[in-house]
Amino acid sequence: MPWSNQNGGGGPWGGGGGNNQGPWGQGPNRPRGGGGGRGGPPDLEDIIRRGQDRLRNIVPGGFNGGVLVLVAAVLVVFWLFQCIYIVQPDERGVELRFGNPKDEIATPGLHFHLWPMETVEIVKVTMQQQNIGAASTSSSSSSGLMLSGDQNILNVQFSVFFTVSDPKAYLFNVENPAETLQQVAESAMREVVGRRPAQDAFRDNRQPIETEVANIVQGTMDRYRAGVSIGAVTIQDVAPPREVADAFEEVQRADQDKQRLVEEANQYANQKLGQARGDAAQIREAAAAYKDRVVKEAEGEAQRFMAINEQYAKAPEVTRTRLFLETMEQVLKNSKKVVIDEKQGVVPYLPLNEIGKPAQQGG
Repeated sequence: MPWSNQNGGGGPWGGGGGNNQGPWGQGPNRPRGGGGGRGGPPDLEDIIRRGQDRLRNIVPGGFNGGVLVLVAAVLVVFWLFQCIYIVQPDERGVELRFGNPKDEIATPGLHFHLWPMETVEIVKVTMQQQNIGAASTSSSSSSGLMLSGDQNILNVQFSVFFTVSDPKAYLFNVENPAETLQQVAESAMREVVGRRPAQDAFRDNRQPIETEVANIVQGTMDRYRAGVSIGAVTIQDVAPPREVADAFEEVQRADQDKQRLVEEANQYANQKLGQARGDAAQIREAAAAYKDRVVKEAEGEAQRFMAINEQYAKAPEVTRTRLFLETMEQVLKNSKKVVIDEKQGVVPYLPLNEIGKPAQQGG
């Protein structure tokens, strides 16, 4: 028995059960401090000693050997805990052996590596957003201030959406990828806004600005071999600095008044121009009608002359007499004089002077 080597081979904890002694080698209810009562509280040293004896009997190989086994087990569990890691579906892992990254990329799932010789770096590969400007808590309040092409100061707040296309390059080619991306995006936005008027950034041409900034950022990060793919650049808000907000609003109101007056002038000009074009079209149509009428009349007169010429060629005397009579008829039809043939007799009482006058109504 394991307790047979204790004093006297009495009870299981090394104390004999005889002589009215308890299992700890003491008599039952032995008083302390020389008092003769029922007995005081147990001694602290006795409690510690009894705990050591129990642990020595429980742990295999004795107290010292059992502690070593427990320590070894704890170390093994800790080592296994450090060697096993999990990669989430939206992550990728890069293992390092003595600080040198491996070529393999750890895909989502459970993985094992030899710690501490090998370590692992986890990177999120889904779409991420980098905010730049006053709305970003990670940047200074003046990071969005920039000068436009027409010498206006703007506070531009925008976001860069990106994904990690190469985890190994993202981790080891650039010291701080997030900060580098922010600085590159801010520089690209300053460059593009600096070549354009402020009105483009406000509302007119935001889409071309966003596209150009995204292309510049992507090209710069590719030259850095940062392993980043730019998805989009979106301008969240554009506003003047607070110090000049009132003056800027006054300028905007003046610009709006200018645009309103220009639109009214264009409307008036279009109205007058339309009216002038209508009048010109009417005049052109009247001229064309007059031209057609004159041409037709001339053609008719020419055809009549040709017809008369043909008749004249057939009977010149008759034609001359006819022409003479028609001409004299046209000349004398408005004349008040009456011409008669001298060979004809005239009735004395005939009122020849009244023939040409219109008949008077009786009253």
